Amino acid sequence: MTGVPADPSAPSTPPASPSRAGRNLPMAIGVGLGLGAILIVSLFTVRQIFVGVVVAAAVASIWELKGTLLAARGIRISWIPLVVGTAATIVATWPWGHEAQIIGVVLTALACMVWRLPGGQDGYLRDVSASIFVITYVGLFASFATLLVAPSDGHFRVLTFIIVVVCSDTGGYIAGVLFGKHPMAPKISPKKSWEGFSGSVLTAMIGGALSVSLMLDDPWWHGVVLGAVIAVVATLGDLIESMIKRDIGVKDMGTLLPGHGGVMDRMDSLLPSAVVAWLLLTALAAI
Repeated sequence: MTGVPADPSAPSTPPASPSRAGRNLPMAIGVGLGLGAILIVSLFTVRQIFVGVVVAAAVASIWELKGTLLAARGIRISWIPLVVGTAATIVATWPWGHEAQIIGVVLTALACMVWRLPGGQDGYLRDVSASIFVITYVGLFASFATLLVAPSDGHFRVLTFIIVVVCSDTGGYIAGVLFGKHPMAPKISPKKSWEGFSGSVLTAMIGGALSVSLMLDDPWWHGVVLGAVIAVVATLGDLIESMIKRDIGVKDMGTLLPGHGGVMDRMDSLLPSAVVAWLLLTALAAI
């Protein structure tokens, strides 16, 4: 009943304390499994569907960046040219490879410069620079996933890449929660520890060795190299996005993925790792 004071002797309900993990773990696991199922189905049915999934993730990332950058810093990225250019670059990379990547990024950058002209001189360089950063960071990097899936064994290449990144993220997360004591980069990401990084490297090497030997029929040590390098790159990718978020003063890039934050918060380790995975798998296959 309103107006009746609460009984001070009644036990109060303690506020829910955040887990040491810092997130809703069951929700995060459920969303992660759902995304994994979508990727596996697309890879082992029609691989072009996987390219569509990559496009959708890239477009969602750009949408999140659009709102976040505008709200936090007043930066207006050229939303429409970026979405069109990113989607076209990712799709065209399947038949035309590196030529499509180069032409797609260059034409998108030019379109962003022109698109911003009516907005006047105030903030022009800032806005155009941010747009060119987005087409490179999201559009170009994501198009390497298309290069990975295009060959006849592309579904196994992409699955290997995803397994290694997931092993790196999961191993680092668990090791950091259980054993993390020595901060790796306290000014950028206080929760990231050297113990967690060690867990990332170890689990990524194990996942890489198993994936490469069982799915790609390559020597196991190729997978060890792949895992070690991707663990480093994925960690750097996470630190880079943490630096970006600190610069613009946000915790998450979005809220589209419950338990994870935004799509961009999951793409941080995948985007640079896709580039390195394609380079290493191509180079190691020649050995």
